[in-house]
Amino acid sequence: MKTGKTLLGLLLSALLPASAIAANSDTLIYCSEASPESFNPQIASSGPSFVASSQVLYNRLVNFDPKTNTPVPSLATEWKVSPDGKTWTFTLRQGVKFNSNKFFKPTRDFNADDVIFSVMRQKDPNHPYHKVSQGNYEYFQDVGLDKLITEVKKLDDYHVQFTLSEPNAAFLADWGMDFASILSAEYADAMMKKGTPENVDNWPIGTGPYALQQYKVDSLIRYIANPNYWDGAVPTKHLIFSITPNVETRLAKLKTNECQIIPAPSPVQFEPIKADKNLTLHSVEALNVGYLAFNTEKKPFDNVLVRQALNYAVDKKSIINAVFMGSGTVAKSPIPPNMLGYDKDLKTYDYDPEKAKALLKQAGLEKGFEATLWSMPVQRPYNPNSRRIAEMIQSDWAKVGVKAKIVSYEWGEYLSGIRKGEHDTALYGWMSDNGDPDNFADVLLSCDSIQSGSNAARWCDKKYTDLIDQAKRVSAPEERAKRYVQAQEIFYQQAPWVPLANGRTFYATRSNVTGYSVSLMGSDFSKAKIN
Repeated sequence: MKTGKTLLGLLLSALLPASAIAANSDTLIYCSEASPESFNPQIASSGPSFVASSQVLYNRLVNFDPKTNTPVPSLATEWKVSPDGKTWTFTLRQGVKFNSNKFFKPTRDFNADDVIFSVMRQKDPNHPYHKVSQGNYEYFQDVGLDKLITEVKKLDDYHVQFTLSEPNAAFLADWGMDFASILSAEYADAMMKKGTPENVDNWPIGTGPYALQQYKVDSLIRYIANPNYWDGAVPTKHLIFSITPNVETRLAKLKTNECQIIPAPSPVQFEPIKADKNLTLHSVEALNVGYLAFNTEKKPFDNVLVRQALNYAVDKKSIINAVFMGSGTVAKSPIPPNMLGYDKDLKTYDYDPEKAKALLKQAGLEKGFEATLWSMPVQRPYNPNSRRIAEMIQSDWAKVGVKAKIVSYEWGEYLSGIRKGEHDTALYGWMSDNGDPDNFADVLLSCDSIQSGSNAARWCDKKYTDLIDQAKRVSAPEERAKRYVQAQEIFYQQAPWVPLANGRTFYATRSNVTGYSVSLMGSDFSKAKIN
């Protein structure tokens, strides 16, 4: 905690209305959706946590081109891969400064030691930091890096080499994901010697555009600009996150200038935002999919006829029209449109209650059955109103004799329950972390992903998994695409999900805000300013 005059100053400014603080063009206020789980993105799993940590405080080896969604240099300036696809060598950027805080002032620039530390903390169960903050490195494990990486070594201060167990076409893109943020090894060593290793996660030091100043749980986060940011001057000195879970309150604060940026306005707010000359509504193409997962380990969802029937029983077009209001399109595949391997010719389950009844009868369930339908407690671009979607599915299923009981839980409990397989059916979704189809096809539906918990359907089809494993091992895009198309056909036949929607990402700003952007990597505040 801050002490003396510094603490008093921070507390006094915290009591000021945000609109008064925002009158200074040197301060930008973002109304965030929730408090972060952690300021270490290696052990976080939610979007608000990543925005508050990796996207403000850190950088990664690669970034993504916002137009092509392909990897571009960041902390690594270039990379080479061996002919067999199993050895990757990264050249690191020189002259990159870490931020400092009240606990530590760096004595050196970013180098290979920081990359090694950031990887091995997640990979090695015996690493001294592996269990700090009760770390659970879900993303690192979900994308399979714990098994894929057999060795990572420092060639010199500015060259790092990874050896893989097999070729993997998605490996480079993985290093642009939030969990791949680079932490300071020097800071970690100092805090371990002092007996306070948790400071690395609670009071982070990164190379990003901002440094953490203050955090009040469920209230606000204060950041100050990095004066030595390697990617150019940060135009706004002070950044504040005003933690505002309620979507209506966020818009009210935007209108009164208590914040200048809000994420995820609801579709019903689009027209009021457009009608206000002081506000601007923004949208970007998003790589995501929203779906209802059947727990295929539970009866009767272990029966493919039941899963096919309930696909036919859902009027997906009506859901898109009623809930998304132009912010989404009907999904049919686990891979989003405009992504490598998406099968535009894939068949769909059109709304057909009579066919649904016939399949249920064939499955011996002509009298129907009862099941729980889990509804997400949060809104996402692929699911802007989970309760409404759940109610529409509940109504559709009732017409074919299936009684669905809608239940919901706090978000952390919801995620935990799905990972443990406690649900019958559950609304869920995924937003791309790295622009590669493996991030959907493998992470969400492979046999291995049942154990890691990201396969909400708990569906294991060996032919499907073999195809997506092959797709990872070939580098030619057209060869990868062929295998993903074949895998999607199996997905269609086996119906582990009801694919629902691909949504666009929306956010709103005061009209005098420029430079802020949202892309595959999330929110970029590094060039944002009030004019």
